[in-house]
Amino acid sequence: MPRATATAAAQTAQHVLDSATTLFAAKGFADVSLDDVALDAGVTRGAIYHHYRNKTGLFRAVASRLQTNVADAVVAAAESAGADPAAQLRAGSHAFLDAITAAPAVRVLLVDAPAVVGWEEWRHLDAENSGAHLREALSAAGVAEEILDAMTAQLSGAMNEAALWIALQPQNVSAREQAHTVLDQFLVAVVA
Repeated sequence: MPRATATAAAQTAQHVLDSATTLFAAKGFADVSLDDVALDAGVTRGAIYHHYRNKTGLFRAVASRLQTNVADAVVAAAESAGADPAAQLRAGSHAFLDAITAAPAVRVLLVDAPAVVGWEEWRHLDAENSGAHLREALSAAGVAEEILDAMTAQLSGAMNEAALWIALQPQNVSAREQAHTVLDQFLVAVVA
């Protein structure tokens, strides 16, 4: 049997990643098997092992992709806010809160990822993506270098907690609005 071309292999890996993203978001890491992913993607388990080594490797790839998607939403919002650093910080922060609470990101990134990949790796993924953009935006908005890392960590933590708070009460239609209102208050204090 001929080997798949590099393009076909990349398409298979992407299709597996798409299926895994959907399933992990809907059911959570613990309730998804590689057989579930293989069936949904229309591939063999061997194809999953070939591209991602194991279930945890597949989950890491899903989490990494979703972190990139959140970071892309942050950057797009900040860039569309104009040249004012404070406006960019505000737009990017609000975009983060909306992107991280959108399916599939919230369950994968905020609920399962810290347990599945470990706290240290989860923090690294966040720091490489939206955390890096937050740090840059805070610096551009005038946060002093000597407190920049502390401010980044604390504001990031507050936004992650707000996202969990929103996600854990889907029946509260005003939760998102309340979280955005409080975020604005934090940001006013940060750039004052």
